[in-house]
This record gives sequence, C-alpha cells and structure tokens, in this order.
Amino acid sequence: MAKKILITEDSPTMRSLIVSTLEAIGDFDIVEAENGFEALRVLPRERVDLVITDINMPDINGLELVSFVKNNPNYQSTPLIIISTEGSDRDRDKGMALGADAYLVKPFVPEQLQELIKKYLG
Repeated sequence: MAKKILITEDSPTMRSLIVSTLEAIGDFDIVEAENGFEALRVLPRERVDLVITDINMPDINGLELVSFVKNNPNYQSTPLIIISTEGSDRDRDKGMALGADAYLVKPFVPEQLQELIKKYLG
C-alpha cells in the first residue's frame, strides 16, 4: 500500500515541484492542500503518513498547522517537514520547537527532501 503524504503549500508551482520530487523516488498517494485551513479539513478524513508544509500561507499558517498536528493524539507521531522561505535560525528553531521533524529552506535541493522522505517513510 502506497504511503500517503499531505502537502500543504499555497504556491501551485511549489506544490508541483514537491510532487515531482516525491514521484522521482516512489509511488506515493499525495494529497494536496492550498492552505492550513484546507489541511485541517483533510486530516480527519485522510490517514496520512507524513505532512509537508510551508509556513507563510493565508488563513492558518504552517506553524499553526505544525502545532495542531503535534498536539493532536491522532497525528503527533506523524513525521512533519517544513519547507519555507523563512531561513533564519529563529524561524527554524520555532518550527522545530513546535514539533517539526525537519526544516528545509526554499529553494531546496530535491535530494535533501528525498533523503528526508526515505528517512521517515523507509
């Protein structure tokens, strides 16, 4: 059974890049959300194995999404990767303190994301 990955990213171009990066290394069931609010609607309906999120999004931002996922008993063990243009140590530290498992800065090297996917999904 294919592993299911939720990608939460408001940029269609970036979502497409992430999808193609994932498809290059495996057959994943990919669910896309355009913002954090949409991701919160998806999570109760879909059992996801990994979450990838941006930080800067309309409605609910990525840090709020990380907090929700990691504070919910149904999802707190689900690996979560932040991919963001916010590259400061402060932003990275905040994301990791909220429970993110990894933090990549855009533009990211596809191989970095692929290694993280292999690490968390086997």
